[in-house]
Amino acid sequence: MSEQFQTAVVTGASRGFGRAIAAALVATGTRVIGIARDAQALRAVRDDLGDGFTPVAADAADEALAQDVIRAHRPALLVLNAGVPPHMAPVHEQTWETFSRNWHVDTRHVFAWTTAALRVPLAPGSVVLSVSSGAVLGGSPLSGGYASAKAAIRYLRGYAAEESERAGRGIRFVTVLPQMTPGTGIGSVAIAAYAERQGVDPAAFVAGRLPILTPEQFAKAVLEVAEDPRSAPEYRGTGAGLQPIG
Repeated sequence: MSEQFQTAVVTGASRGFGRAIAAALVATGTRVIGIARDAQALRAVRDDLGDGFTPVAADAADEALAQDVIRAHRPALLVLNAGVPPHMAPVHEQTWETFSRNWHVDTRHVFAWTTAALRVPLAPGSVVLSVSSGAVLGGSPLSGGYASAKAAIRYLRGYAAEESERAGRGIRFVTVLPQMTPGTGIGSVAIAAYAERQGVDPAAFVAGRLPILTPEQFAKAVLEVAEDPRSAPEYRGTGAGLQPIG
């Protein structure tokens, strides 16, 4: 068992980055509480990972859920990864509802768990790792408010870290900004849209972005960052691994 993380919570654990992170944690002996809306997909993860994975089919953006799970399971690590595919269209073809989609899931769920971590609170030495996006650094013109929603996640990390220090909580907050990758559902949707915009097929588009970050590479790097108390507060994720920002 990981000496640091006996129990962890992973949101968006049914597929992509979340599933890979849950698998990497279970492999170290960490008990993982995996949260996602799709109960069937979560059961499939449980079948693959075994008793070390506890599925919770629920809305990760539910603030009461976040507080209840933290109180019940006392996790030492939160990996906040849940999100929905953005509506892929140029800004003038968006509605406010499609433009703001990621604010209501991606950002809201990070807000819910971050505030719960400070209020309940998590134990000193705990880690809250939020998954933002490389779109924050370069923009994302076909995905509405996706980049700005992910930028808010980056700001939340800074706000929470300051409040943890002010209150003497001893909770460490980290944000990672992974690049677009075909290894996730959201990445596949984005790649298809941007490839069409450039008039190339998705394989050619991906070939122009090598090396590509895989979910397994990302999971390994995330665990290394989470376990190292000297790690930087922010990282950019590429096929070459995680590089500190700033």
